[in-house]
This record gives sequence, C-alpha cells and structure tokens, in this order.
Amino acid sequence: MITFIVCLALLILAYFTYGRYLEREIGVDASAQTPCKRLYDGVDYVPLPRWRVFLIQLLNIAGTGPIFGAVLGACFGPVAFLWITLGGIFMGAMHDFLSGMMLVRNNGLSIPEVVGNYLGGGIRQFMRLFSVLLLILVGAVFLLSPAQLLGNMTPSISTTVWVWIILAYYFIATLLPIDKIVGRIYPVFGIAMVVMALGLMGALLFGGYSVPELDTLQNFQLNPEKLPIIPTLFITIACGAISGFHATQSPLMARCVKNERECRSVFYGAMISESIIALIWAAVAMTFFDGAHGLSMALSQHGGSAAWAVGEISNGMLGVVGGILALLGVVAAPITSGDTAFRSARLIIADMLHIDQRSKIKRLWICIPLFVVGFGITLVDFDVVWRYFAWTNQTLATIVLWSITVYMWRLKKNYPIAFLPAVFMTYICSLFLFVSNQFFGMADRVEAALLGGVVTAAVVFIMILKLKRDGKRLS
Repeated sequence: MITFIVCLALLILAYFTYGRYLEREIGVDASAQTPCKRLYDGVDYVPLPRWRVFLIQLLNIAGTGPIFGAVLGACFGPVAFLWITLGGIFMGAMHDFLSGMMLVRNNGLSIPEVVGNYLGGGIRQFMRLFSVLLLILVGAVFLLSPAQLLGNMTPSISTTVWVWIILAYYFIATLLPIDKIVGRIYPVFGIAMVVMALGLMGALLFGGYSVPELDTLQNFQLNPEKLPIIPTLFITIACGAISGFHATQSPLMARCVKNERECRSVFYGAMISESIIALIWAAVAMTFFDGAHGLSMALSQHGGSAAWAVGEISNGMLGVVGGILALLGVVAAPITSGDTAFRSARLIIADMLHIDQRSKIKRLWICIPLFVVGFGITLVDFDVVWRYFAWTNQTLATIVLWSITVYMWRLKKNYPIAFLPAVFMTYICSLFLFVSNQFFGMADRVEAALLGGVVTAAVVFIMILKLKRDGKRLS
C-alpha cells in the first residue's frame, strides 16, 4: 500500500509544483485573447466555463484508456506504478499542457497544422493523413465495441441495430455546435468516471485489501520473454502515462478556454487526473486478482479481455453500483471517445482544406464521407490492424514531443524538458518496432536494442541539426 500512496501523493503534488513550473516557463499570459473570443463562430470556437472544459477534456483523453490499458499493464507487476507516476508527471502531463498551449497560441488549429509549423511541411502532410486515418479507426472501433456489448445485453435488439443507433448519435454530436451535446453530456460522464475511480480507491484503502509493493522490477507476465518490460510496458500503458491521441483531442478544448491561465488545470490537470485513475485501476487489478501473476492468469483464461476484468472488479468491490459504473465504463466511455474522434477528424480536414465550419452544409460535406468510411471499417475484421494502434499512438506522442522541443527552443526556454522525453520515447517506439512480433520480432534482443539505438541516434542527430538551423534563422 505504501507504494500506491506515495505514487498518488507524487501525482497530486506534481500539479502544484512541476505544473506550476511549466506554467511559468511557457509564460502564461492572462491578458492574451484566446481563440474562443478572437475567432468565435458558435460551432467549435465557443467559450465554456473552466470546470466544464476540464471535465470534457478529461473524458475526451480518457475514455477507456486509463482503465483497460492500466489493467493490461498491471500484468507486468508493480513496476507499472512507476511508469504511470513518472510518465504521467514528466511526459504525459507535460506533453498535454505544452502542446495545449501551442494549440491555444496557434488559433486552436488541429495538431497536424501546428506540428507542421514547427517540424515542417513534410511532417504536416504526413500528420494530416496519419491523424485522420487514426481517428476514423478509433471512431469505428468505439462504434462497434459498445454496439456488440449492448447487443449481448439486449437479445431482442441486434448488434447491427445498435451500430446504427450509435452512428446516428455520432453524426448528430459531430455535426452540432460543441456546447449543444458535448458541452452538456460529457461533464456528467466525466464526473461518473471520477466517482467510479474514487469509489474503487475508497474500497482499496478501507476494505482491508493489500496492494502489492514495488520491491522488485520483476516482470509478472506469463511469457516475460515475449513481453519484456522495456519496451512493451511503455506501449501498453499509454493513456495514464503519455498518449499521442490526446494531442488530437486537445484542439477541441483549445478553442473553448477563455484564458491562458485556465490551461494548466485543463491540460496538465486533466492528464494528472487520468494518471490517478490509471494508478487506481492498476492497483485494484493487481489486488483483486491476488497479485500481478494472478491477474495475468485470469486474463489468459478470458481471452485477455480487459472489459471482463473491469466488470469483475467493479461488481466485486462496489456491488450493484459498481456494476452500473462498469457498464458506463465499457459502453458510455468508448461512445464518447468515438464521437470526439470523428469530430477531431472533421476539424483536421476543415483546417487542411480551409473550410469554414459555420455552415451546416459545409460540415455535412466533411461528416458524410467520414461516417461512410467509419461504417465501412466496422464491416471488416480489423482485429489485426487494431493491435498496431498502441504503437502508432505512442509514435504520434513522440512526434508531438519533438514539436514541443522546437517550440520551446524558439522561445529560448528550457527545451530539455521536452527533448529528453522525446529521446526516450523515440527509443521506446524504435525498440518496439524491432522486438515486437507485430513488426520484425527479432529474437536477438541485444541486436534489436542496438538497432533501436541507431534509429534513435539518427532522429536525434536530425533534430539537433534542425534546432541549430532554427537558431541561426531566428538570431
């Protein structure tokens, strides 16, 4: 229990210390006019209260990520606590806050446009295609998975009917102004997610449970050779530590914050909150199944289903209320993540093609093709493709970290706070490329580690050259 409490305290403390340091470093300007005021359009650029923006941001970036990812990551053992805590403080929350500030100061544009401003036109074009495809995939997956769950719960209504019902909701939520559905419903779901996590933490602290301590870095996976801690843990737990998906969602709220001083609570605070949720779920998953090894065994007997584990934990620790909240977690959360994924895809395309979104007809021009493609994906067996999402998600985070590095360099600020995490994540993503059976699956781990190092060194060399060129140009 000591490890869990220390990690929890560090996450909370970080918001008031490291978060405040980043706020000073980036030079938050309370007098600066934010995009929602300067570019108000009544659709996407709409000023919202800070508490509402925070809860929407939390639900947008969280969904089932800090729940399912943390449960699967807990199979590695208490070392997961270390990654969630240090990753959340120095990588994820920093990534979300500084990229959020970049977005606010670049008119709330979508992440491909902003990254392109700092890494160049080639990366901008790549990010446009990469982000839209990723978001459509996320939207399609979060369309089909809750539909299947609802279909199982209601035998009289088929999965296909639920797909159409959820698709209709997605279409309406994506098309309407952000304050009509997202701004009203999401805070409720966000509160429910927080209440669920706090309920589990209460059961953990006062229910006589014994949380495993971080007294070893042992890998508790059933097949540790196949799933090494480095780099697999850092790919498995994304939401809760660092996630590139967040950068695709942050423009939604960058267009709604009313003051730059709100950004620390909205971006850094939401990510710290997500890390706390992930920490709680990692702890209860290990505790409920009598340790990380017991969790690994239980998941192996149920097809590795994190949704099954969430249901068992919620019902077992919180009773009827837990069952209701589990339903919210495995059904409502992915639905809300799905509709904002499609909304983000609409904004990326609109920014790319310079299409004014005040007109409903112009929004329809973008929405209809998006949903046609999204629905088409649900008809295909894309389980194999989905396995690549975790790596692409962390690769996206790495690209954003490099753009933050350039941004801080140009401001003549403490750029190593982004540079060092960017180097680390470049190595993790490169090493995973060589180690994982999803890609090259190299058996010789030493050779894979060396190749990962070579790729990382090459990227770092290119980025240093870019920083020097920028320095000369700006001097």
